[in-house]
Amino acid sequence: MKRLIILLHLINITTLTILSQTESTHYLLPDFADGTVIMKNGTKNQALLNYNMVTEEMVFYQGEQILALAAPTLINLDTVVIGDRKFILNDKNKFVELIHNNVYKLYVEHNCRVLPPGKPAGYGGTSQTSSVDTYSSIQSGGMWYKLEVPDNFEIKPFKTYWIDDGSGSKEIRSMRQLRRFFSKNRESYNSYMKDNKVEFDDYESVKGLVDFIEMNSN
Repeated sequence: MKRLIILLHLINITTLTILSQTESTHYLLPDFADGTVIMKNGTKNQALLNYNMVTEEMVFYQGEQILALAAPTLINLDTVVIGDRKFILNDKNKFVELIHNNVYKLYVEHNCRVLPPGKPAGYGGTSQTSSVDTYSSIQSGGMWYKLEVPDNFEIKPFKTYWIDDGSGSKEIRSMRQLRRFFSKNRESYNSYMKDNKVEFDDYESVKGLVDFIEMNSN
């Protein structure tokens, strides 16, 4: 009971209505999973956790409510562990997942775009160019806090990477920026790319590239 009381002080008072995970594809994980919220003072709190890629919040499942970790918790947060996955807050106060930790520290930021239905176009097609929107206008109406994604809206996950080579963390948003980051390791980079297809939004694919460069560079 004492641990539950602590958790209730750590999380946002905003309550959310639970829907089926199969309907909530803006979550990082297919289901809420056992995890641990670790504070800087060493306190550990067990919870069912998931990450909302739209609101960029780590959310906590308690009974029939979902609560988001609030600012007082985030200030004192060290690590969130879900299974064998570790998440921290970076310098921009964004949740990022640590996916490689050696000479290079590689983090991935999980996000998604929300695309509303396209407007009718010529020849029976549709165009989303003029109707593409971000989640903010939807969130302002409270829709995301009901965890409702309309059936005719499309969710497009995307990744942003952060690499730290010991001189500070660098933001990577494209393969071009990744290639530029490894300009001093061009031979290893080109060697790996010659034999492997790297998909930027597949973090395991990017992790493989970083691992290869790390092992084959002086």
